Amino acid sequence: MSPQMHKPRILIVDDEESLREFLSIMLHREGYQVDTAVDGAQAEVHLRDHAYDLVITDVNMPRMGGMELLRQIKARAPETVVLMITAFSTTEQAVEAMKQGAYDYITKPFQNEEIRLVVKNALERRELRQENLALKKVINRIGTVAGLVGKSKAMQDVIALIHKVAASPVKVLITGESGTGKELVARAIHDQSERRDRAFVPINCGAIPENLLESELFGHEKGSFTGAIKQKEGLFETAAGGTIFLDEVGELPPMMQVKLLRVLQENEFRRVGGTQAIQTDARVIAATNRRLEEAVASGSFREDLYYRFNVIRIDLPPLRSRREDIPILIDWFWEKFTRQKGVKVADDAMRRLLDYHWPGNVRELENVIERATVLGHEGKITLDCLPPNLLTGVAGGVSPLTDIPETGMDLDAWLGEIEKEILLKALARTNGVRKSAAELLGITFRSIRYRLAKYGYGDNDDDE
Repeated sequence: MSPQMHKPRILIVDDEESLREFLSIMLHREGYQVDTAVDGAQAEVHLRDHAYDLVITDVNMPRMGGMELLRQIKARAPETVVLMITAFSTTEQAVEAMKQGAYDYITKPFQNEEIRLVVKNALERRELRQENLALKKVINRIGTVAGLVGKSKAMQDVIALIHKVAASPVKVLITGESGTGKELVARAIHDQSERRDRAFVPINCGAIPENLLESELFGHEKGSFTGAIKQKEGLFETAAGGTIFLDEVGELPPMMQVKLLRVLQENEFRRVGGTQAIQTDARVIAATNRRLEEAVASGSFREDLYYRFNVIRIDLPPLRSRREDIPILIDWFWEKFTRQKGVKVADDAMRRLLDYHWPGNVRELENVIERATVLGHEGKITLDCLPPNLLTGVAGGVSPLTDIPETGMDLDAWLGEIEKEILLKALARTNGVRKSAAELLGITFRSIRYRLAKYGYGDNDDDE
């Protein structure tokens, strides 16, 4: 383990000296920091001086036993994982320990590999939970997460739908171009659900080789293939009680589509090389930037799997179709990177930011603002802070109005975006007077009123 990385700290509490020494040596070799105590009373001293990731405690000890120590740990540091061990196990005692917050309950004597595996899994789950708690700190002032801010009707519709589906375990399919914030939507659904205190486990289905993907999702048994030197828990087990997010689900190979379909139908799976069916209660949220309907039509994606995913569908709009959200996003990202509110944007720089096509969507805007925080002058974004492609108005050397994206396009929606942009620019030039904007565009007042209403801009006859 690298010296720069955090070494988990473990406290071993047992009145049996030989067991304390054995566990201490074994866990030191695994790369952990280890302290020991002879009973709960001595453990309390250690707990006052140090923060522990994991406590392994015997149940029956003099002065203070393991159950009382467990209650004190959960009252003082609920994020600390507690593993109970005992030579005198009863069902009632085990149930009570789990009710009080113990992670697991192991009976002596135990196998070395058993304790290693339990410790490893407990610490991994704690790390996932800590990551989820950290993610909650980025919840913004309007109750959603970075990248989902916006006053546009399109984003308000997305946010409203997130609130509705969060309370249900229903499967969700999130679609949208790269960089629109599909994982952020999945995290927002998880964070607003009753599963918020359990793990959120993302996996990019297109980034893992086909021969490793099954093991990654479902785990494997020891000896199931070359290199499988021990049993491995898959992500569906890690996500127990929580949410598993299958990003780029359209990239799943055919065989994995079949296996995943069974999981969605039966709520169970088998590890690679295993025979025992393992139940799963993980919520499944999927996302793709592909048109899965076309993949179904071409035979590259199973139709039955598509309909299993597509119970609730959330379509994320590209940034170019909600340009009114760009100033809000600029403020949000500036505050995120600088911890300062109220960024100033020069008029010519703002025009470039509003006019640009944003093929990389919100992710690209975030990168542009991060760059501006480094190159900006006295808290202000000016033209010289922006990357060259924004200054030329060209994305990758191709005109944004004539290039057809690799994933295809919706021509009517695209033309609608262009029409809306022209209408808003005309209104901006005429200071919001629609009659003048209509004259500027060579159309009638009735026509501009109709067109604006089509895009959600309410009627107002003051300038007729």
